[in-house]
Amino acid sequence: MKLLKTLTAAFVALALGTSAFALDGTEIMQKAFDRQKPDFSKAAVQLTLVDKNGSKEVRNVGEYGRCKDNLSDIVMIFLSPASVKDTRFLQKENKDKDDDKWIYLPALRSTRRVASSEGDKAFVGTDFSYDDMSSREVGDDTHELLKESEDKGNFKDLYVVKSTPKDPKSSQYLYRISWITKDHFIPTYIEMYDKKGKLLKVNEIKSIKQMPGTKNRVYNVPMENTMTNVQNGHSTTLKMVNLEVDKPLADGYFTPNFLNTGRL
Repeated sequence: MKLLKTLTAAFVALALGTSAFALDGTEIMQKAFDRQKPDFSKAAVQLTLVDKNGSKEVRNVGEYGRCKDNLSDIVMIFLSPASVKDTRFLQKENKDKDDDKWIYLPALRSTRRVASSEGDKAFVGTDFSYDDMSSREVGDDTHELLKESEDKGNFKDLYVVKSTPKDPKSSQYLYRISWITKDHFIPTYIEMYDKKGKLLKVNEIKSIKQMPGTKNRVYNVPMENTMTNVQNGHSTTLKMVNLEVDKPLADGYFTPNFLNTGRL
């Protein structure tokens, strides 16, 4: 009897010790939000839009990125086809408030600020909304760990976390469910549900590449991901054709003035 009690007590202590070190949903999402990003990045990006009938449109985009004081800025320059050529977009991440966004439309020959109220609008006709281009603050949502180990797509043994806005008006989605890698905390599969609770969109990362940077850092960079609107059958695939990291870029790229001229 004493042996049974001892073994039972040891088992309980082990179980409690294990759960004490387990991550909860908020901690997982915070690690995903905080993962290290390159100081600078420069990429050739291919956007492929596919409609429900299988018709494709391929767009070529130049992309510049900068991470400064743990805040990310990004510039996108549409190079082709002619319907979007010279469209330019700038997003500057802010702490504890909405990101700043501007877009230059060549047909109007002017740059305008994208209002936060336009967050649910399509980004240059793709399946990404303006808000999809941004990262939500972790504290804007409640995060529930649904499962600690599940396979999804090209990745295995993932955390599954449900994120629900604390203020329903702050998001176009009722909630999101994310499948997140345990080694590098990258959301590789995200389901987004509309205000009626129906699945609206799925964003799936197809591949991740390790990129060596400066200071002996190694970045795990998503190289291809597809956003699919499951309600209308349209999808947009974003593929990195060429990528360089940690090669300094001029501050002038990350300004509305660059959008206006396309030159430093």
